Order: sequence, then C-alpha cells, then structure tokens
Amino acid sequence: MKALTWHGTKNVKVENVDDPKIVSPTDAIIEITASAICGSDLHIYHGFIPSMEKGDILGHEFAGRVIEIGSEVKRVKVGDRVVIPFVISCGNCFFCTQGMFSLCSETNPNGAAQSKIVGYPTAGLFGYSHMYGGFAGGQAQYARVPFIDVGACILPDGISEEHALFLSDIFPTGYMAAENCNIQPGQKVAVWGCGPVGQFSIRSAMLLGAGKVIAVDNDETRLELARAGGAETLNYDKADIYQSMKDMTAGRGPDACIDAVGMEANGHTPDAVIDGVLQAVKLQTDRSHALREALMCCRGGGTVSMPGVYIGILDNFPLGIAFGKGLTLKMGQTHVQKYMEPLLERIAKNEIDPRFLISHRITMDEIPNAYDMFSKHEHSCTKVVINPQELSDAKVA
Repeated sequence: MKALTWHGTKNVKVENVDDPKIVSPTDAIIEITASAICGSDLHIYHGFIPSMEKGDILGHEFAGRVIEIGSEVKRVKVGDRVVIPFVISCGNCFFCTQGMFSLCSETNPNGAAQSKIVGYPTAGLFGYSHMYGGFAGGQAQYARVPFIDVGACILPDGISEEHALFLSDIFPTGYMAAENCNIQPGQKVAVWGCGPVGQFSIRSAMLLGAGKVIAVDNDETRLELARAGGAETLNYDKADIYQSMKDMTAGRGPDACIDAVGMEANGHTPDAVIDGVLQAVKLQTDRSHALREALMCCRGGGTVSMPGVYIGILDNFPLGIAFGKGLTLKMGQTHVQKYMEPLLERIAKNEIDPRFLISHRITMDEIPNAYDMFSKHEHSCTKVVINPQELSDAKVA
C-alpha cells in the first residue's frame, strides 16, 4: 500500500509499505477513504516530537470502511463505515471506565519508557511517535485499528466519511476545550489560535452558551473564518492583546481562555523572542507565549483550558499569575471516544457542519507538498483532507 512516512525534519515521503495485518483478536483493518493533516502533525514535521523513527507512518485523523475484523470483535462489522479516534483505548482499565480514554493504561506498548518521563503511561496514539506506542498512522491506504469496538464511530446512511472525519480529533478536541471552561450562559470566552482546533473551540463555546467569543491570531484567512463562526477577532500583529481584552470585557477580562496554539506559539514581545532562542538551543521544548498571554488576560477566578499540544519543559512560566488570580487550569489529550456519538448527533441535526474548515482536497501523492503549504499558511490553507485511494499523475516513491 501507499503511506506517508517520516524521514526527519520537514522530510516526509509517500512510499510503498507492507499492508497492515490483524495482530490481536480485537483488531480490525480498515480501508481509509478520508484522512487529514492535523496541526499537531506539524510538530512532528518541524522536528519537535521525540522518539520518531525513519519510516514511521504519520496521521491520526482518518475514516474508512472495515474490511477485516479479529475473532473477538463484536460491535463493528465488515462493511461498516467508521471514524477512528486518534486515541487508542482498551475500554476496560480504570481510566477508560471513568471516561478518561486518553489516559488508558493498557494500550501503549512503550508505557514503561513513557513513565520515566511523565510518571505513568498514557494511551497509545496513531502516528505520533514511539513514546505513544509507535502505532502506524492513517495517512495511508489501509490501517490496523486495535480495540476497534471501543473506538470506532459507526456512520449512519447520509453521513459521509468526509462529513464526519473531524470526529477523529479536532472537533472533540475543540469541544472538550470549551467544555473544560465550564461556560455559564452569556459568559465571555477568549480563544488563542484560529487554526482547526481553535475554530472548533469557537463554535463549541457558542454551542455551550457563551455570550461572546474573542479570537486571537494574525492570519487574516483564519480570522475571517473565526468571524464566520460568530467570534469577534484580534490580530496580534496590530493590537495590544491584553488591553484589547480588557476593553472588550468591561475591564474584567474573559471568564475563560482557551490556548489552542500549544508548543509552537509565536509573538512579538521579548518573552516570545526568548522562547524561540531557548527552543532552538534545546534549553526548553515548548514555546508558551500564547499560554502566558492567556494567563495574564483571564479574569480572576477564571479558567484557562489548554487543548494545544505541549510535550515537555517550559521556561519563564508565570505560575504566580495563575496562583494570584486563583485560576483553574484544565488540559490534556482529548477523551475522543466520550464525545464522538454526541457530536455525530449534532452533525446529523445540522447544528454544525464540520466541512466548513476544509480548504484543500488532495490525493495521496500530494501530501508532502500539502504539509509544506499547511505549515506556511499558504494558499489560504485551513485544513487539508486526503483521499488515500486516489493518486495523481505525479511520481510516487
């Protein structure tokens, strides 16, 4: 089969690789009919995610048709059209039974190594390094899906794989980010980052009753998309974000702030410049300018929700600000399985159509160029969807 493989910083290739096979009786094999490039894939592309190995298959947002199942698979049938959560969960451990699927203690075969870094193992992830299990990802023509009965969202007639594709990650991630804010009717919510997760955070905050959403970015295409979702916007190239937030919230600050940027935050202030230097010389792993700004802007007693990916160590982290204002910080990988069915119902009821985000549809061999385009925000790129079963006339390795 064809698959996108990692070979180093900004070096990804479409290659011929072995077809996946059933390994465990709870596995299934799916033919992937829709996949996507996620903003967190760019952290791998830019070389910031450790424990990647050459030839690793990337991608964790995918959907398709079940073509083979293991002997213990009961709920999912051959022929079902399914969306697969990026989190691999067993369904039976302490965390899964509490609905905390991304903390599953049983699915990461490299959990012992991960525990040395984070204290305890967490769930395996598709296409996201060997620290998270080394599972082959979904930017491929086929994929093995462990514990498919726990993870798969079976699609009804009338809902295509593309229509529901973002249930695999970014829609639940944005929704959980908004839910973590404990939004009360009419409250003001600020969102840093108008990329895919930020866009779903904006719309989810609206669905959950926010009276005003303020979105921060410097990409005009993304800011326009945020305004289409009902947000008021600030371009950080042109505005003093802290003062503007005060002015837009009657001097009190937002009730909740969402950092949908994560470890590669940019900015123009001295702290942002220092972040870039420290990350470049490997004295810190993450750039946290957006998070620092959110902590500063959030009102006293408010909540800062962090769906943006962080992987390690921050310098110049203003813990005293959070302590002094009595802020609540909520964060973590998304418990995707918890949200897939409820959000599918919202799609079916036309409360939201996730396809608003798609700017580019591509074939398999176009993925490497699409990574570069998405990384640079070129051609008004907001979200790239892939049909892995199609190839253009371009040469593929």
